[in-house]
Amino acid sequence: MEYELVIKFYRPSLDDESFLATLEEELKPVLGTTARTDGYDVRPKAINFFVQADDPRTVFRKIRSVLEARGIDRGVSAAYRLVGGAQFTSVWPTRRMRRFTLD
Repeated sequence: MEYELVIKFYRPSLDDESFLATLEEELKPVLGTTARTDGYDVRPKAINFFVQADDPRTVFRKIRSVLEARGIDRGVSAAYRLVGGAQFTSVWPTRRMRRFTLD
């Protein structure tokens, strides 16, 4: 898998963080062999959820459908980079946003 997709959940927008315990398992059947989850890190302002994928834009659309169904799609942004790379390309929201960082 050539790219690392990062989905950022901004903590102030979350009612609770209990979804993290089951999110990876819920995504496995949706993603199939197109991607694999790679854990998450919890920071003071955001939770960064990592996914390895060859086609990060298509994979994000699949993940977004799960997030919408669970009602946790607000306060989310997403971007991808080459595995081991430093520069991110924003995927969501579609409007131009400030530079994506892992904060």
